[in-house]
Amino acid sequence: MPGLPNMQGQIDLFTLLTLVVAIVAIFKLRSVLGSRTGDEEERIARRRREGEERQTGQQGKVVTMPRRDRDETPVVSAVTEVPVAETTTKIRTMAGSNAALSEGLLAILKLDPAFDPEAFLKGAKQAYEMIVTAFSEGNRKILKEWAPSRRGEQGLLSQSIYDAFVDVIAEREARGEQVDQSFVGFSKADILEAEVEKGVASVTVRFVSQLISATRNKSGAVIDGDPSRVKDMTDIWTFSRDISTEKARNNLNWTLVATQSPN
Repeated sequence: MPGLPNMQGQIDLFTLLTLVVAIVAIFKLRSVLGSRTGDEEERIARRRREGEERQTGQQGKVVTMPRRDRDETPVVSAVTEVPVAETTTKIRTMAGSNAALSEGLLAILKLDPAFDPEAFLKGAKQAYEMIVTAFSEGNRKILKEWAPSRRGEQGLLSQSIYDAFVDVIAEREARGEQVDQSFVGFSKADILEAEVEKGVASVTVRFVSQLISATRNKSGAVIDGDPSRVKDMTDIWTFSRDISTEKARNNLNWTLVATQSPN
């Protein structure tokens, strides 16, 4: 009589084959997805720290401006981190034969490695447009938000510049005059001078802007400018910022400290 089949032996062989297939599948899956090790955890943490440092460095390359309106998005330029060596080359190219300008910008870069003159200039142009618009509108509220705080914290405008703007607005109102102005754009904007004195960086910019501007008297008649004509306006503004210490450099605001017309 034939013996019964050895079911136990068949199960062992099937189970063994199944385990082999499963092990091979697991190794293939790990080769595709990878496995996390202690070194990988460290790499992830390092990348996270580098990302945070890049974000901090990016903020330092713009003229950081207060909001024009609390409901509006702050005007901020998105820039990428630039190595110091690359910025040095950029500065020398920008300055050209102006050795004093090159020396001044490099002095700023030495104290503040996050400084980028191109990004600074972009922010300065944004600041110019916002300030000129608020001034022409006679908007004291906005100008006040950019003035130094009662605690002595610097804003976009120095106290003397803020006072001068407000005085001119008051004189204009006393005469019953109103300025109608539209900002069209920039014909040119370039850095004229730069220096560091006692840890305070100063950068002077020449703006050549295109404006449509007209001043009207009490009766609405135009007494200055032309409401139908675009004209170029040249202004020379100086911005400053304390970069003497790491704590000071954490304040990213550049402050308008001087304005003048070309000679």
